[in-house]
Amino acid sequence: MSTIREVAKVANVSVATVSRVMNEKGYVSEKARIAVLQAIKQLDYRPNRVARSLFQKRSGLIGLIVPDITNPFFPQLARAVEDMAHQHGFQVILCNTDEQFQKEQEYIQSLEAMHIDGLIITTNYSNNPNYEGIEVPIVALDRVLQGAIPTVTSNGHDGGKKAAQFLLDHGATELVVISGPSKLPTIRKRRDGFEEIAGKHLVASIESPFHFQGALGAANYLFDHYDCNGIFAANDVIAAATIQVAAERGIAIPDQLQIIGYDGIELGQMISPPLTTIAQPIYQMGELAAKLLIQRIEGKEIAAVHHELMVEVIERETTKRKGEQS
Repeated sequence: MSTIREVAKVANVSVATVSRVMNEKGYVSEKARIAVLQAIKQLDYRPNRVARSLFQKRSGLIGLIVPDITNPFFPQLARAVEDMAHQHGFQVILCNTDEQFQKEQEYIQSLEAMHIDGLIITTNYSNNPNYEGIEVPIVALDRVLQGAIPTVTSNGHDGGKKAAQFLLDHGATELVVISGPSKLPTIRKRRDGFEEIAGKHLVASIESPFHFQGALGAANYLFDHYDCNGIFAANDVIAAATIQVAAERGIAIPDQLQIIGYDGIELGQMISPPLTTIAQPIYQMGELAAKLLIQRIEGKEIAAVHHELMVEVIERETTKRKGEQS
């Protein structure tokens, strides 16, 4: 690979002049600028990212930490973050922690060593002390971190209320919520909203991992111990697992059991029967998180610390249509 010194030699200028041309800072004569650009093209010179970051105090890199890349929700979020970052000249480094605290710590250290300009967190460890010492801007996405870190979430409490009301309005009278990990504030809000509306119709509230295999176990436990005709799953992956277990047990959906999920991922349209769900504005959430982070990187003030987006019911075939209640 060519070096900046070789570019300077071919252009017959100083290394400092080459740096000024590349970074568009400081005075350079038009003759020298053209000579440098021609030398860069001739040598196919590509500046070392780390060297440029040290000089400019900016790397053009944004870190994105997710807990489980196999959950379809997070790739959809990542796509939105990447789109917005790319529009503003940033590249995204995606880190998958597999919900492991130690792995998350290692990624944080690696990202800091790469001189990232900012960090977007979708962590399962909201009280991770490592975030307190990070000197770059941070935005939490679909999570709430301690302190004054800006967050972007959906209105989970309202989503839980909508799910319960929808099931009741469609004839379900014995309701269960299969919640995700209760250590996550966003998940507790979904559960609490559901239980608030379900009231006397609530049969049980159980907890499940977010991944499919763990959700299969939670669904089997539910059907072994409780009778119900309406289930709210705290995410669409849990809902998909519940549908599979119900099918294995010969439970007809939606005639005997109605199920509603939460997230609105594309998977919900692909399973059979297609899933009724409380849809988060996933793309808009990722886009907003990246936008807020870039504003903070550029030293701009942001309007609010916590941004909560609205959710909506998407009705498909795991719930009865109006007028179909038996």
